Amino acid sequence: MTTPLLPRYGTGSLAEVLPSVLAALGEPGPAPIALPSVRAACVLLVDGLGAELLRTHAVDAPFLAAMADAGPLTVGFPSTTPISLATLGTGLPPGGHGIVGLSFDPGDHALLDALRWTRDRDGRHHDQRETHVPEVVQPHDTALQRAAAAGIVVTMVAPRFQRESGLTRAALRGGDFHGVFALGDLAAETVAGLSGPGRRLCYAYHSDLDTLGHVHGPGTLPWRLQLRQIDLLVSTIAAALPPDALLVVTGDHGMVTVDRAPDFDAEERLQAGVALLGGDARARHVYTVDGAADDVLATWRTVLGDDAWVVPRDEAVAANWFGPLGPHVAGRIGDVVAAMRGGTALVRTRAEPKLAALIGQHGSLTSAEQLVPLLVAGPAG
Repeated sequence: MTTPLLPRYGTGSLAEVLPSVLAALGEPGPAPIALPSVRAACVLLVDGLGAELLRTHAVDAPFLAAMADAGPLTVGFPSTTPISLATLGTGLPPGGHGIVGLSFDPGDHALLDALRWTRDRDGRHHDQRETHVPEVVQPHDTALQRAAAAGIVVTMVAPRFQRESGLTRAALRGGDFHGVFALGDLAAETVAGLSGPGRRLCYAYHSDLDTLGHVHGPGTLPWRLQLRQIDLLVSTIAAALPPDALLVVTGDHGMVTVDRAPDFDAEERLQAGVALLGGDARARHVYTVDGAADDVLATWRTVLGDDAWVVPRDEAVAANWFGPLGPHVAGRIGDVVAAMRGGTALVRTRAEPKLAALIGQHGSLTSAEQLVPLLVAGPAG
């Protein structure tokens, strides 16, 4: 791919999923994705379920492969879990909700880890849920809040530890949280969330496919066997759906296998003029010292060459990488933004040793990372 795959904000991205589901439940508002009118609906997000990976390994997921597909959708940039969950949860692109990287500068010249909601000081991670209040960092009402305000019974089904996490508070606040341990109670709680009286909306989340993709690589045997378990999960939920309920399955990103890993911590040319390096191994926010942005841009383009699309902030914004920016967002984007190409990961072996060691990575603007399915079962399936 010689040009980046730009997110289709407003027409075919994760931001359009929940507004379209709310329209299917009878709420007024735009519905870019056509879905049937129903009494109850569930959105199941499978972390790491990329459209290209699913198509390649359809034999391991026959039920998923046979579902009606209203996608593929683009996830937005960076194609990383906290950004995608906020995009799904708010119905806004990253430039609107303001969670613009796996880590980013929220305005005080230090990095906030959006997945763990921590800051790294003196080699230790410190909880930032009250210093950087999630409801302030991401101030917009979520789709779950809007649904609950309209009288829809809203259920969130996710791992127990996510109940009061900073990311949950920022991106997915508003539902009655049901913490789960494994696939069995995830399926049971999801079906229960759809089965009571009145209009109902359930958001459910499963993470293990992403974990095995990171550790073993996407498409490896462990990854494929996990995909088989997810296929059974989805077929189980679909079989138990009430007749007036809808199941929508999507992902937050795809994944690529790393075959080249330049190391920022070992490359002095990349370090020159850089005050902070945020983002992740496939999508970097480069915050520069005063007056150094042009030199950093030129150096990064020279050093990374064809391994990355490297652009200044204004160009990334003008090209709609992040979507329209809210007034609080521009300064959170790096002075220089680097999106990796091919199988390149720009790692930090000293500052981010666990992230640097991962075989599978995501975050950039390739079709393998950007495209996710939108699978439908129920009245439309």
